[in-house]
Amino acid sequence: MPESARLISLEKRFFLKERELNALLEITQSINQDSPEGALYKIFQFTLLGQLNVRRLVLYVQEEGEWQCMLSFGAGLPDFKKLPVPALVREQTQLQPCAVADLQLGPEWQLLETLIPVLQNGEVLAYILIGNVHEDYADGEATKFLETLSNILLGAIENRRLARQRVAAAAMRKEIEIAQEVQTMLFPRKLPNDAQVAVHASYVPHTAIGGDYYDVVVIDEERFLFCVADVSGKGVPASLLMSNFQAGLRTLLRQGVELATVVAELNNLIYCNAVSEKFITAFFGIYNRTTRELQYVNAGHNSPILLQDDDTVEYLADGATMLGIMDELPFLKVSRITIRPKALLLTYTDGLTEVFNKAGDEYGEEGVLDFLRRSRYLPLRTLHTEVLDEIRNFNVKGNQFADDITILSCRFK
Repeated sequence: MPESARLISLEKRFFLKERELNALLEITQSINQDSPEGALYKIFQFTLLGQLNVRRLVLYVQEEGEWQCMLSFGAGLPDFKKLPVPALVREQTQLQPCAVADLQLGPEWQLLETLIPVLQNGEVLAYILIGNVHEDYADGEATKFLETLSNILLGAIENRRLARQRVAAAAMRKEIEIAQEVQTMLFPRKLPNDAQVAVHASYVPHTAIGGDYYDVVVIDEERFLFCVADVSGKGVPASLLMSNFQAGLRTLLRQGVELATVVAELNNLIYCNAVSEKFITAFFGIYNRTTRELQYVNAGHNSPILLQDDDTVEYLADGATMLGIMDELPFLKVSRITIRPKALLLTYTDGLTEVFNKAGDEYGEEGVLDFLRRSRYLPLRTLHTEVLDEIRNFNVKGNQFADDITILSCRFK
């Protein structure tokens, strides 16, 4: 090669490397400036146009298992954002740059000349298709630089995505922690245990934030209210709805209103505040220690089991529909029953009964009643522990229950 030709070739090579360096600087500066993803793609486009004379380019990136066209520019090109990556491209096994014409992709692709797969750890992250490339930028070394530049870009975008996910996960963890604290604060700190009655409660959440709720509220020296409720759904929305429910319940009790009014007003509160078709089932009972009378309303909840000392059983089912379905309850009945000495009342949510064994049999109300008849005189704390152990042994999934479990029991002395 004549000396003059060799010098021209070296000069061209020098200018090509200078353009590559400028392109690399532009991309890395944008990354260091923490530009958003959309801006990075635009800068990538302008860098290829301005520094490397790439006049047509299509960039497909794999996002969560799906291929998406993130960048498409050049005269005469169709809207590639509406075109999927052809199967012939995805089926390439050599994973090397190749001529687009060799793939016979169809007329939409005829203005593109080279396909460049962008690899990371042996997996394809993206496909670059380029066309109308300047003659100084059409050899294998240049396409290798394009692949490297794309890797830097996609790596930065992936790091931003991971950072967003970490921030979102941290925010979610904090949200869950707050919701758990709120839920814990909803439960009463102290339960009655005196000469007339003993009360005990257990709560086993299915997820980090459950949808069950129980409460015991002293009304006066003679009376106290107890309540067990189950909100449809789980998570933060369910926790917030339960918080509204508890606040409404306690406000109404402080106002000294009757049980029927409490239930009707709570129904309206839930109807006005619930979202996404949420509703609440609940059982409300007010017990008078002096008269031994129990007033109750069952609002679409599992019927509590009242087991008398003579082994007779009553299911407390009367009351109303579930709360929050409509602004006014279609019917509402407050029932009254006299509690005899040594009676046991078990109130619970459906997580206790909806447990299945390997044969597909449900533990059900019958299982709960059978357990109560065998264990009714145990201390309430022990009774709760043993019934939970029993359903764990019965459950085909062991400790993994399908729903929250709440148990509130009253022993009337």
